[in-house]
Amino acid sequence: MEKLSNGSITDNIFPSAPAPLKQPFVIGVAGGTASGKTTVCDMIMSQLHDQRVVLVNQDSFYHSLSEEKLKKVHEYNFDHPDAFNTEVLLSCMEKLRSGQPVSIPSYDFKTHQSIESASPVNPADVIILEGILVLNDPQVRDLMNMKIFVDTDADVRLSRRIQRDTVQRGRNIQNVLEQYTKFVKPSFDEFIQPSMKYADIIIPRGGDNDVAIDLIVQHIRTKLCQHNLCKIYSNIFIISSTFQIKGMHTLIRDINTTKHDFVFYADRLIRLVVEHGLGHLPFTEKQITTPTGSVYTGVDFCKRLCGVSVIRSGESMENALRACCNGIKIGKILIHRENNDGRQLIYEKLPKDIASRHVFLLDPVLASGNSAVKAISLLISKGVPESHIIFLNLIAAPQGIHALCKKHPMVKIVTSEIDASLNEDSRVIPGLGEFADRYFGTDNSKKYQAGLQISK
Repeated sequence: MEKLSNGSITDNIFPSAPAPLKQPFVIGVAGGTASGKTTVCDMIMSQLHDQRVVLVNQDSFYHSLSEEKLKKVHEYNFDHPDAFNTEVLLSCMEKLRSGQPVSIPSYDFKTHQSIESASPVNPADVIILEGILVLNDPQVRDLMNMKIFVDTDADVRLSRRIQRDTVQRGRNIQNVLEQYTKFVKPSFDEFIQPSMKYADIIIPRGGDNDVAIDLIVQHIRTKLCQHNLCKIYSNIFIISSTFQIKGMHTLIRDINTTKHDFVFYADRLIRLVVEHGLGHLPFTEKQITTPTGSVYTGVDFCKRLCGVSVIRSGESMENALRACCNGIKIGKILIHRENNDGRQLIYEKLPKDIASRHVFLLDPVLASGNSAVKAISLLISKGVPESHIIFLNLIAAPQGIHALCKKHPMVKIVTSEIDASLNEDSRVIPGLGEFADRYFGTDNSKKYQAGLQISK
């Protein structure tokens, strides 16, 4: 990645590479003057070294000052929203989001003019838009997948601004202090600080907050992985990620989480996945009359449903399915893992009329995909059309998704998060451990005994 003269960052390894097909992940980074926004952006980019990343600075979009305004430059407020050409900024961002290369203006802070040599920027997987007021304008905010506000003490920001403006922009200390008192601080209080309420993440201490940066990068990596797989396979559906969902994942993945909390938050996530899965069932339009005598046009749910849980972990999802579908029939399948690749069907009990139903296959973890493929093959052998199967799980590994989608491309997969990979033992990484043991409070010996009893 290379820093351009206007402060933008572009990946110069593939200057003529075609535009990415997927929608890029757009991050807005705002904060007061000299709060450490650029440092935060640099840290994020350094950790995303294996992704194509571009950094666009709002400073590049300052209006050029007319000769009249240049004569009174010390009376000009560079921290006001009107100082920026937001129309051009929006145009450039929209083009980047749609996969088109753009030319970013180059602004000279000594002459206060946009210079002719605009900087070419290619589309990328991640676009970071950084500037004091990027969260102020609602149209600009709407472009973002993640909004960050860097919150730094005012005295620290002032000392950094003095050093930056005197060394990099050729100004004297007196002019810097006058500008700060007259324009910078009032604009921060009126425009910049109020925009903090729109932030998804507030980073205290800026670039010194390594923990916050690591969490942000982890979230971005998760979203990028999901985008890639969803582009390849149209039958993958991931529930919309929020920081509430990310927080629940953090708790169920934590090795120190108690059984009570693990079950509580796992149940919440399972319910969300089940509700999302129900949205993929066929429906018919239906008109009803409301208590006000009005006609309401809605839909009638598909009524011939059943669930099939993969013993044992899949049984943890049965209560959520029953809560959403009153009286639903639920069958069970037990599949024994013989080695890394082999699976043996030990037990099955399914509704006799399963061939005429839409089936929710329940298993919270999709790892290698071998068990899922075995279970789905059994359902198909019982007469269930492949397109009538919806596989519900909490986390999935890319290897399992590839295996299942290649074998059964008509099966819908609904999950809450896609993890990074599998380890040498075919365990999902970062994963959440042995789901059934943590959910039901058993250890490996009890798990083995339970398997023997069922197989008898």
